[in-house]
Amino acid sequence: MNYLANENRYDSMKYNRCGRSGLKLSAVSLGLWHNFGGVDVFENGRSILRHAFDNGITHFDLANNYGPPYGSAEENFGKIFKQDFKPYRDQLVISTKAGYDMWPGPYGNWGSRKYLLASLDQSLQRMGLDYVDIFYSHRPDPETPLEETMGALAQAVRQGKALYAGISNYPADRTREAAKILRDLGVPCLIHQPKYSMFERWVEEGLLDVLEEEGIGCIPFSPLAQGLLTNKYLKGIPEGSRAAKSWGFLKAEQVEPAIGKVQKLNELAEQRGQTLAQMALAWILKDERVTSVLIGASSVQQLDDNISMLNQLDFSREELDLIESILKD
Repeated sequence: MNYLANENRYDSMKYNRCGRSGLKLSAVSLGLWHNFGGVDVFENGRSILRHAFDNGITHFDLANNYGPPYGSAEENFGKIFKQDFKPYRDQLVISTKAGYDMWPGPYGNWGSRKYLLASLDQSLQRMGLDYVDIFYSHRPDPETPLEETMGALAQAVRQGKALYAGISNYPADRTREAAKILRDLGVPCLIHQPKYSMFERWVEEGLLDVLEEEGIGCIPFSPLAQGLLTNKYLKGIPEGSRAAKSWGFLKAEQVEPAIGKVQKLNELAEQRGQTLAQMALAWILKDERVTSVLIGASSVQQLDDNISMLNQLDFSREELDLIESILKD
């Protein structure tokens, strides 16, 4: 049966302007970092993507090496796009990135023009797209001139293979430099994708100010601190969780000292009539410089839980002060 999107999908979603551009993004964007690779259940990922669009999420975020294995998230997205979303292409914002390890040898990593443009061509082929809406430099390269990396992004836009250029994981000073180079090339930097959560606050030490001054949007990733800011770790580290595994980004030594804070934050969330995850996402969006929050989801139910945070976005001064005191303890 052919997929038909929910006719009322735009009624309840909030859309925010991305910096000083003409583009608006859904306040919630869906990232395909986890749960959409070759090791995952294809139909589960397909259901999540359909449900996201049915609820007004228009932005799907990928990268060349999302999987595992590398490239498989884009391949799966390409299959789902062909089956379900092709008629809705002009209603979607699809992004991808290059900058981390992708293929062997000296040309499959970091920020050279050769790597970025070759990677974009491969990404488009995997997804079956003529263009992506946003193409990111996934991280700064300490050995490649910034002019070369930004020049590659500008070239991708001029070639029509991307509509906008973005950067990810760049510190404040490099962000300002990158923005100037892109502006001089006639391709303004649209958006920055940094890691930001209640437990990861570095963007507040200058980056958000630079984004505001330069008119660049902001879309934080890992807003739930790899699951730490959910009810999963309220009573310790459950068997089978990310922190219980020897691989991945969330380590047991990060979880154990934070459990007390997580429990106190959960109490406040309950008082607000929210889950901890919902409160953590709303907390990110309280800053008007944040365009959209980038979530992951392993199920339709989890996606629904995250989207529902839009029902309670406001914080009182007392609540914000309490959150700060909990995080500083």
